[in-house]
Amino acid sequence: MTELVKTKRDENVVTLLLNRPEAFNALNHEMMEQLARHVTGIAADDTIRAVVLTGEGKAFCAGGDLKWALSQPEGAPAAFHKLAAQFHLAVSEIHRMRKPVIAAINGVAAGGGFSLALACDFRVMARSVNLRQAYTSAGLCIDGGGTFTLPRIVGVARAMEIVAFDKPISSEQALAWGLVTRVVEDGRAVEEACAMARELAAGAIHSFGWCKALLTDSFNSEFEAHIERERFALSECAAHPGGQEGLRAFAEKRKPKFLP
Repeated sequence: MTELVKTKRDENVVTLLLNRPEAFNALNHEMMEQLARHVTGIAADDTIRAVVLTGEGKAFCAGGDLKWALSQPEGAPAAFHKLAAQFHLAVSEIHRMRKPVIAAINGVAAGGGFSLALACDFRVMARSVNLRQAYTSAGLCIDGGGTFTLPRIVGVARAMEIVAFDKPISSEQALAWGLVTRVVEDGRAVEEACAMARELAAGAIHSFGWCKALLTDSFNSEFEAHIERERFALSECAAHPGGQEGLRAFAEKRKPKFLP
């Protein structure tokens, strides 16, 4: 099997590398099967504390492989239906993963690549790169959770503008709109994302995981039910070794050591 998603581990940080550089890392069914399998395994591996997602070559991800979809004998509608199933499994695992996931946007992120980047918790973007939603210019509708994450990041009005006009979004504009966490010089996106991952990995990952889950679910919860879940999470974190270390460090006026 061709390795369309490569993995590299550096202690407790894993880098996932989309590996179809000749197609600007466009998404086909085989690549999405591999990505879904990798992120599902990473989510279940407690020895991994942070993840970086990037692309091989000049692109982060140019979106769904339209040539692949058009070449499928069952037709493009069925091909997209099959592709989206695996894509959405991967995106759901990223959303639900109780550890930070950082997109290193080293090159173009368009269509499904745009949605995939938005699914991550943080985004580090190279200065000369543009983001583009791209779906509507091809007569398609956004998938990969893009219609869920985009309005939560930039607001409904701005999301509608991005959807309707599909203009390229520069790194400066992306930073101003909150679409990315950090803009770095070209060639440094992966390096900066890995440094961020190491910093996060050294922190209280159990605490981060609960906060990520609560923030993700906050838009879909009634207030009283949500704060009751917060109360449970707070107590659970206090009982966890990470929480106990944090409390001891506070009492002893020292920096906590969360790593095992």
